Amino acid sequence: MRPENQSSVSEFLLLGLPIPPGQQGVFFTLFLGMYLTTVLGNLLIILLIRLDSRLHTPMYFFLSHLAFSDISLSSVTVPKMLMNMQTRQQSISYVGCISQMYFFMLFSTLDSFLLAVMAYDRYVAICQPLHYTTIMREGLCVMLVAGSWILSCGQSLLYTLLLVRLSFCADNAIIHFFCDIAALLKLSCSDTSLNELVIFTEGAMILFLSFGIILCSYIRIGTTILRAPSTKRLFKAFSTCGSHLSVVFLYYGTLAGVYFSSSSWGSKDIIASVMYMVVTPMLNPFIYSLRNRDIKQALEMCVNRVKFFKQ
Repeated sequence: MRPENQSSVSEFLLLGLPIPPGQQGVFFTLFLGMYLTTVLGNLLIILLIRLDSRLHTPMYFFLSHLAFSDISLSSVTVPKMLMNMQTRQQSISYVGCISQMYFFMLFSTLDSFLLAVMAYDRYVAICQPLHYTTIMREGLCVMLVAGSWILSCGQSLLYTLLLVRLSFCADNAIIHFFCDIAALLKLSCSDTSLNELVIFTEGAMILFLSFGIILCSYIRIGTTILRAPSTKRLFKAFSTCGSHLSVVFLYYGTLAGVYFSSSSWGSKDIIASVMYMVVTPMLNPFIYSLRNRDIKQALEMCVNRVKFFKQ
């Protein structure tokens, strides 16, 4: 009988993106530029929130953690993908692959929880504005973020522990540019029924919990606005929730494209994954800066400070 707690595979092969050989350089430059934009854009958001005291509010506290999570999510997969494209080496060690999957699961789950927490913050700000400061106190904000981290780490650890008990015997080629859990389960020669059961129950529960909080928050926001409709109230709600709603649609739209577009991994799924892990984290800083007056003012103040010190 084959031992189920050991793997005979020491490394995997990441087949990468379906790019024609002659266009590798173009796509390498494109993805490198997108990754640098993601890192610099989100770092700028974090820096502005830290430097400007006017941004020391619950909403921007959550936004800074979301920006950090976006940087981490891209950094888990994109640098390895770029290195493989440049060196033409597709191998990744077994430990490296499992680690990549763990951190990918961690930061993708953290993103969904942070978006849910931010939706709750918007609900309190619009539906209970007189009690906002007492409800969204510093202790609660820290607890919400800490809870998001703990739940995300717990889920990632659960999936990882269930995966390392499996054996990988023959085929080690992953038809993807990173170590996705679904692709790894298909390569296993062990019984993966427990893994699949956990993914479809616990994973779905976590996803619907975060999305349910977002949905309920915006339903309450919508009903509150409709009770006393006015142009001023609608403008305030749009300015308060516009950026967050845009990020929610972008995040869950690409997530749905990854996991519900088809039953098997193909080029369409890989493109959806690129949107989810590369494009979405890159666009988030632009969405918040273009639609957020406070971020614009903080950026202008920072630029003015730099000009003043140069003079």
